[in-house]
Amino acid sequence: MASLWNMWNKIDPNYFPNGPDFFIPYENFMAKPKIRILYHDIDKVDSQVSSKSDLNHIALQIERARRMSPVKFSLDKHDCILKLVKNEPLTKSGFKDKEVHHFEFEFATSPIPYEVGDVLEVLPSQNPAAVDVFIRRCNLDPESFITVHPSEMENQLLDTCIPIKLKTFVELTMDVASASPRRYFFEVMSMFATAEHEKERLQYFISPEGRDDLYQYNQREQRTVLEVLEDFPSVQMPFEWLVQLVPPLKTRAFSISSSPSAHLNQVHLTVNVVSWTTPFKRIRAGLCSNWLSKLDPEQGVYVPVWFQKGSLPPPRPSLPLILIGPGTGCAPFRGFVEERAIQSLTESTTPVLFFFGCRNEDNDFLYKDFWLSNSQDGGVVSESKGGGFYVAFSRDQPQKVYVQDKMREHSEKVWKLLMEGAAIYVAGSSTKMPADVLLAFEEIVSKESELPQESAARWLRELEKAGRYHVEAWS
Repeated sequence: MASLWNMWNKIDPNYFPNGPDFFIPYENFMAKPKIRILYHDIDKVDSQVSSKSDLNHIALQIERARRMSPVKFSLDKHDCILKLVKNEPLTKSGFKDKEVHHFEFEFATSPIPYEVGDVLEVLPSQNPAAVDVFIRRCNLDPESFITVHPSEMENQLLDTCIPIKLKTFVELTMDVASASPRRYFFEVMSMFATAEHEKERLQYFISPEGRDDLYQYNQREQRTVLEVLEDFPSVQMPFEWLVQLVPPLKTRAFSISSSPSAHLNQVHLTVNVVSWTTPFKRIRAGLCSNWLSKLDPEQGVYVPVWFQKGSLPPPRPSLPLILIGPGTGCAPFRGFVEERAIQSLTESTTPVLFFFGCRNEDNDFLYKDFWLSNSQDGGVVSESKGGGFYVAFSRDQPQKVYVQDKMREHSEKVWKLLMEGAAIYVAGSSTKMPADVLLAFEEIVSKESELPQESAARWLRELEKAGRYHVEAWS
C-alpha cells in the first residue's frame, strides 16, 4: 500500500486534466475498522452495583468484556475464581539461572471437578500503571462506558450488550504492555501519523525494503504496543482501530500439579518465572509468571481461571507408568504420584518409574522432599514397588547429565515395564527435550529387544497410536 502511495506522489499532477483534485487520498485505500464503539451516558454508580470484592461481579465483568472483544475468546470452558493461599519459592534464593514458585489456590466460587493431567488457564493482571499510561497516551477517557460491536451489526441489535467501563475493557482484553503488535498495526499507524518523519518511517517499515528493519525493531526486540506508540508520538489512532489491532490479553496455561483426591477444594501450580534479554539488552519478563510470583496470599488475592483437559490423560491404578519430567515438567507428575499414593491405600497399584532432571541438587531440585518420601519405604515410586526415582543433575559434574542419560542407565527396568504394558508420559520444555527422550527410548528398545533402531522407532509409533505414549510440551 505504501508503494502505491509513493507511485502516486511521483506522477506529475499536470498530467491529469482535472488537476490535483483527481488524486484519491491515501486514507481512502485503507479498510474501515471491523468494529464500532458506542459510548453510553449512564449512571456510573448504578452500573457498578457490586463492590470490587464481589466475586460474581468480577466474573461478570470478565465475561462481559471478553464477549465484546473482536477476538473470539473461548467461553465454553469451565471457569471460576480461585483464592491464592500459598506462594512459595521452590528454587534457592539468589539462584540466577531459574526461579520457580509453588502456588496453592482454593475455590472461591463453585468448585470445578478436575483430574490429574488437566490444565489451568490463568488470566493475568496487567500492570495498572502501564494501562493508565496507555489510556493517557491514546487520549481516552478511562471512566467512560462503552459497548463494542461488529461494524455490520444492525442498529436494533446494539442494545443487547451491557456497557462496561473503558478502562476495565482495556485491562481485561487488550495486551498493551507485554505483546508485540503485528505488521498491520504499523500500516494503520502510518495513516494517522501527522509528523512527516514518523509517517515516512512507518511507511518504510511496511514496505518490502523495510521488512527486515521492522523485524529487528519489533519482533526481535519484542517491543510492546505501548512502547511502539510512545516511539511515534504524533500518531493518534481511533479507539476502534486500537481495539481491533492491539494483541488480545491471552490466558496462560499451566499443568496442574496436584491431585484433587489429595487436596480437597484446592488446585496447585508449579510456575517458572520467565525473563530474558533481547539482542539490544532490553530485559523482558513474562507477564503472567512475574505477576503471579509477586502476589501476596495475605492480601486476599483472587485469580480468574479456566479448567481444560491437557494432553496427559489420567492413568488408571493398574497401568504401570514411565514418567519423564525435567524442570517444571515434573508438575503434572506430582499430581500423578499424589493420586497413585491415595489409590494405593485402598487398592493394588502398579509400578511408577520417574526420571527427573534439574541443574543442581542444591538450587533447583523441585519438590525434593516429596519425591524422596514417595521413593523410599515402599512408596509408590520406590524400587521395592518395581519402579524408581532417578535424578539427572546436569551441572553438578564436569560432564552434563540429562534425563535421557539416566534412562539409558536403567534401560533394563524401562524395557521390563514396557513389556508389562507401561504407558510413557513426557512433560517439559518443547525445545530439544521431547526429541532427545524419544531417541533414548528408541535406543533402549533397540538394545533390549535386539532389533534395528528403525524397528524400535516403528514400535514406539505404534505405542503412541495405542495411547501409551503421551507428550505435553511448552515453550
